[in-house]
Parts: sequence; C-alpha cells; structure tokens
Amino acid sequence: MTVTTDTATTRLKNYVGGEWVDAGGAEFHDVINPATGDVIAEVPYSTANHLDEAVRAARQALPAWRGVSTIARARMLFTLREKLQARKDEIARSVVIEMGKTLPDATAEVGRMIEMVEAATAIPTTMQGKVLEDVARGVDAETIRQPVGVCGIIAPFNFPAMVPFWFLPFAIACGNTVVLKPSEQVPMTQQMVFGVINELDLPAGVVNLVNGSREVVEGMLDHPDIDAISFVGSAPVAKLVYERAAQTGKRVQALGGAKNHMVICPDAVVEPTVNGLIGSGFGAAGQRCMAGSVIVTVGEGHDRVVPALIEASRKLIVGDGLDEGVDVGPVISCASRDRINDWIDQAIRDGAEIVVDGRDPEGANPEGSYVGPTILDNVSKDDPIVREEVFGPVLAIVNVDTLEEAIEVVNSSPFGNGVSIFTESASAVRKFRHDVEVGMVGVNIGVAAPVAFFPFSGWKASFLGDLHAHGPDGVEFFTRKKTITSRYFSGGHESGSYFVER
Repeated sequence: MTVTTDTATTRLKNYVGGEWVDAGGAEFHDVINPATGDVIAEVPYSTANHLDEAVRAARQALPAWRGVSTIARARMLFTLREKLQARKDEIARSVVIEMGKTLPDATAEVGRMIEMVEAATAIPTTMQGKVLEDVARGVDAETIRQPVGVCGIIAPFNFPAMVPFWFLPFAIACGNTVVLKPSEQVPMTQQMVFGVINELDLPAGVVNLVNGSREVVEGMLDHPDIDAISFVGSAPVAKLVYERAAQTGKRVQALGGAKNHMVICPDAVVEPTVNGLIGSGFGAAGQRCMAGSVIVTVGEGHDRVVPALIEASRKLIVGDGLDEGVDVGPVISCASRDRINDWIDQAIRDGAEIVVDGRDPEGANPEGSYVGPTILDNVSKDDPIVREEVFGPVLAIVNVDTLEEAIEVVNSSPFGNGVSIFTESASAVRKFRHDVEVGMVGVNIGVAAPVAFFPFSGWKASFLGDLHAHGPDGVEFFTRKKTITSRYFSGGHESGSYFVER
C-alpha cells in the first residue's frame, strides 16, 4: 500500500497478518496538517475487535519467526535499512506535513529511525548468552536469551518516524512479533513505513499496525496475549500504562514527560551555547521529551549569554516546515497552541518578564497552530512553569549564584530525563555529572539524546520500568533469560551429587 501526502482524502487502513485491511465499523477522524489547518487524511479509531485480530495474527506468527535464525533476522533488517534509506526524503516530508517539524528536523529524525535499524542488526552479537563450564565436577551452566512474545508499542505524536523504531527493530530482531499503535494525530508516516515493511519477506503477522485512540491503548494493556508494552507519552499517562499493564503481568517500559534544564556557567562559550539553547528549546517547536525548557544561569553566565540568546531568538522565522528558511514550525494542534499560550500568560501573572513573545508570531498562517519562540526571564525556581511540562517553544530562565544552587534546581524537579551544562571547566562538569539526578547528561550539547547503541535512560517521573529503550537495554527488554544446568554421564567424569560437589 502506498500512502502519499498529496492525497487529501486518504482513508487509512490497518496492517494485519501481512495485509492492509479496512477497519470495518470504526469511526473515522480527521488528520490535520498543523501548518495549514487542512484535512490530509482520515484515520480509523479501531475497536477492541480490530486489535484482537492483530494480536491473534502476531501470536500465530510467533513460532515461525522465532525459528528464523538470528543471522537471517539481522539480514532482514539490513534490507529494511536500505529500503528506508531509499525513501528517507519521502518519509521526512510526511513527518513535516502531519506533525509540523521543519524539513531539516524531520530529515534528522528519519536518520535516527534508520540508525535504530542499524543498531538492531547487531543482534547475533547482542543477543548472546553466557556459558560457564564446570560449575561443579562435570556440570556446565549456561544462560540463553529467548523472545518475550507478542510486544505492543504505543507511540506518541512528536516523533512519528523515530520513536516507534526505538522498539520495533529490536523487538523483531530478538524474535518477537509486534502490534504497533501510532498516535492518531500522526498516523500517516507509519502507514508509509509499513508500506516499506510490506516489501520484506517477513512471515505474515510478524509486524502489525492498528490505528486508533484510547480503546486500542486500553485493549493493549489488558489483552492476555500481549506479553510486553513499550509506551512513550506524558508522565500521567505513563504511570497509568505502567500500573495497568503490570496488573496483567506484562513487562513494561513506560517513558513519560520531562522538564529538562540547561545550566549556563560563567565561562560558557557564547555562540555555540546560544546555538545549543535555541536548537534544544525551539527545535520541533519544543515538542520533544529531551527539549531544554528551563535555563539556569549561574552568576555572570546570565549577562554573558542571555542577551545574545534574545537577539538570536528574535530572528527566528516561524512558518510551514516545508518552506525554505523556516526555523520553527507549528505545534501539533490549535488546542496545544492555546494551552501553551495559557502557560505563558500564567507565567507573566506569576511575575516572569517576557523578553521574547511568541504568542502571535508574525507572518504565520492564521489557520495553523503556531506559537513562536518565547523567552521568560527572572522566573522563580518554584513557579509552575519551571516544574511542569509545557511541551512548546518556551524557555524559562532561572538565575542562581552558584553551581551548587543550579544542581539543587535540577534535582528538585520531579522529572529526570535530560540535562545539559555549558562550561569549559572540567571540574564543574565532573561535579555536575556526578551530582545531578538525571538519566541523560549533555556537556555543551543542547539535546543529550543518546545514539541507538546506548539506552535512552530517563529517571524519576520520566521513566517507569527497569529496562530503557534501545541500546543494550532494548535487547534485555525484548528477551527473557533461560538458565540451563547440564551433566552427561557418558563424558568420562565420575558421577556424584551435584549439590555435594558444589
């Protein structure tokens, strides 16, 4: 099935058992281009029955797929990588049209998606177990890894291409089967990607796609034939997903929200620091779980960096992400736009000084959902906008006197996803990385998101579970360990009691 972003009336389908299928009886809802307000597709809100069909297909495909050798599974992923690479520009364009990112940002996202496939191709190495000979006389012990089973993936709107691939390639590389629910706000990119997957020689049912909303999510959490859940979304929903899935005995990784800080030391190098702050705070219109949204300036760091940040931010161009020269695209919806503007209004009432105002960006399409770059200075460290997730292009600046105070501000947050420090001092970096209670740390890096071979290691309310997304944790999550202790009496060793001999 080919889904193009040029067909305004595309009615999307589910992908079940190796075939595109209509979601018969489902309600259809509009998919909106946030840059223009135009309807670009209709997505079915599938029912529990539609989900059950996909889960049955995944369960039936599991034995055959598990029986495929790890090398053959890796080679399948090599083929997938090449096919995605060939269509990366088309996929990036889809991300822009349904989510609103600028084209360079979307292209980088697709690159990260492909990077996940590359990492998963290492499965003949990363899935290896361990063997220890002679744990007792003539007795050997080994641990092997086997697939978990049917894995459900519940993806967010902000990375239509990449986030589903934090999980999908690792899951199938390990011999699992998958049921994916993309966000109902951005379902078209995964339709396109599954069109690519459909060209592979996968057994029918190894990967399945079910469009929908709350009913599908709840069905996945409760379904007795789904063995593991991978979720990315807001912190409150992540908590509900974690608790409800755990109640039915599932393995769960639930990635929640964030409130990421960027600490500016007095010796920060101004130009690259400003570039890092802008890219982190305003890239993807601030709709990243790794976006820096609170700037903590230490002493003279404020007066050295903030004026240049304000000047550069005022020059950013807001508009449709497909237009050349645009720096900041729309947020996902008009409802999000209004919610973000309400946060800005509240911060001003709380005493913040607005030094860059993006509530009515110049030249933006009035039919779109735009919020321009916004900077709030002299914000109290206890204000709600410092502690709660806004998920928009809004930077709040908190001023402190010492690095110790900055670390206290960071650690007082209920979230612990990402943090960055801008400094040339190795001693400051050493203290900072040791003391901050955050899972991903950047040093002179605006967005400290790790590459695919390392885990996406959020802490605190930003993550619920034991094993993180991708990297070694991805293989750990999508496999179960089985330990085998063996003895053979024909091997020439004297017989005896295993328990005594130990």
